[in-house]
Amino acid sequence: MRFRPLCLLTVVLFASSLQLPTQAAQSEEDLRASLKKFTQVYEAVEGNFADKIDADQIYKGAIPAMLRTLDPHSNFFDPKANELFRENQQGRYFGVGMYIFAPEGKVIVSYPFINSPAWKAGLHPADSIIAVNDKDTEKLGVGDVSGMLKGPRGTPAQIVVKRLGEPTPLTFNIIRDQVPRDSVTDAYWYRPGVAFVKIDSFNENTSKELDQALTKLGESKMEGLILDLRDNPGGLVNEAVGVADHFLHKGQTIVTHHGRSSAETKFGAKHGERGPEYPIVVLVNGGSASAAEILTGALQDHDRAWVLGENTFGKGLVQAPFPLTGDSTLLLTIAKYYTPSGRLIQRDYEHQSFYEYYSRGEGHVNLKDAKKTDSGRIVYGGDGISPDEHYQVPKYTRLEAELLGRMVYFFYSPNFFADHKTAITREWQPTPEVLSDFKQFAEKRGMTIDQADWDRDKALISEHLREELLITAFSKEDSDRVHLDHDPEIQKAIDALPQSKALLEKAKAIIARQSHEPVAGIDR
Repeated sequence: MRFRPLCLLTVVLFASSLQLPTQAAQSEEDLRASLKKFTQVYEAVEGNFADKIDADQIYKGAIPAMLRTLDPHSNFFDPKANELFRENQQGRYFGVGMYIFAPEGKVIVSYPFINSPAWKAGLHPADSIIAVNDKDTEKLGVGDVSGMLKGPRGTPAQIVVKRLGEPTPLTFNIIRDQVPRDSVTDAYWYRPGVAFVKIDSFNENTSKELDQALTKLGESKMEGLILDLRDNPGGLVNEAVGVADHFLHKGQTIVTHHGRSSAETKFGAKHGERGPEYPIVVLVNGGSASAAEILTGALQDHDRAWVLGENTFGKGLVQAPFPLTGDSTLLLTIAKYYTPSGRLIQRDYEHQSFYEYYSRGEGHVNLKDAKKTDSGRIVYGGDGISPDEHYQVPKYTRLEAELLGRMVYFFYSPNFFADHKTAITREWQPTPEVLSDFKQFAEKRGMTIDQADWDRDKALISEHLREELLITAFSKEDSDRVHLDHDPEIQKAIDALPQSKALLEKAKAIIARQSHEPVAGIDR
């Protein structure tokens, strides 16, 4: 039998790693029959396929295909993906520190991270990478170039780029260093008494970063907090629990999970009340998922925060890692997450394709999963977390959407700086001449712009252009701050702080009343 030992080992590992109870496992006869079919298919492919087969590729393809029959989030990581997964969890890696992508087939710089080696060296958005350490990158993809840029701290990386306006390629000699990727990306006073904190994801340092950020701001002076979890895809659940612990009372439940072969596990606030109680408004949208939903659901169920925005994504499946041979990992769904009130976070995935699942449209209220908060408010689950107050993000006009979709702002930036050698300030605004030049640039890229549409959208186009140019002039982080300062949803959140304060006072009154209620059989 010409069955690859690697494939057989993988199947056996799966069977042994799952550790299913005897009564729920397949019978030995059924298992033998399934393995026999798999062997027969592999032998037919190996013996008769038109081209030479790559056993490793079949192995890598068979496992994800099997997992896709289970749920959208069970996953398999080969060694390369495993390494990236660990980096994301740790929130740091060693390299030069920049995002790269290939929107038109060539690997270019999206933007360098602030204070990273690449940022300090002077790399710019849209720089086209043509060589790394004397190796031509023209025919390489993003993954290959990214791997070349990473390396041990203190090692050199020579990067050669083409930049618009420069007659010859530019060479940057950079020393690799640790590149921290903070998960708490913004923490500042949005206005006197009201702080704004943005959590991008949940890695190993998130709860610590939050505590440090609030301490640095001076939490005792806070009259309100806007906690931005929009487009936060989640991450480490224990870090979401740690963040919730900062705001909740000791002993309050944060999240529970259980499954067919997984007993109920409860996570609660071990410390609690690590700061003064002030009203909180949490911002969420359809990109808020997993750990972000756990934090949101806990604060909402305990009436500790007012939730504003859109229905969250609805990813409430628990994945446990099962290490495999060759530094690979199986992430298998073993349970589902529930908020303190008992709401299911996970939305339906059994009655739609994975494409429909991931291209989630607008959420809806799931009347079948209605629960009550501590103060008795009705809240809904089973389709992510439903906000207390919905906020409809203004939709782009056709012209705005096309300018963004064609990346006209991004590709105009190097043209602008090639023609304008004078540095711009953070307060800089596009002049009529710059806007006219931008319009001509867009038309050269194949766009047909109606003058009436242009006049209608000119103010927003000007703001988008300003934010794009600030990335090159300063940093992506500076540009994001400017965007946040003009975000109407944040202003809506500030307006909602009184609702959050009312929730907080009501919950405190109920807790106080319950602590004084007589216990049955005891006369107080």
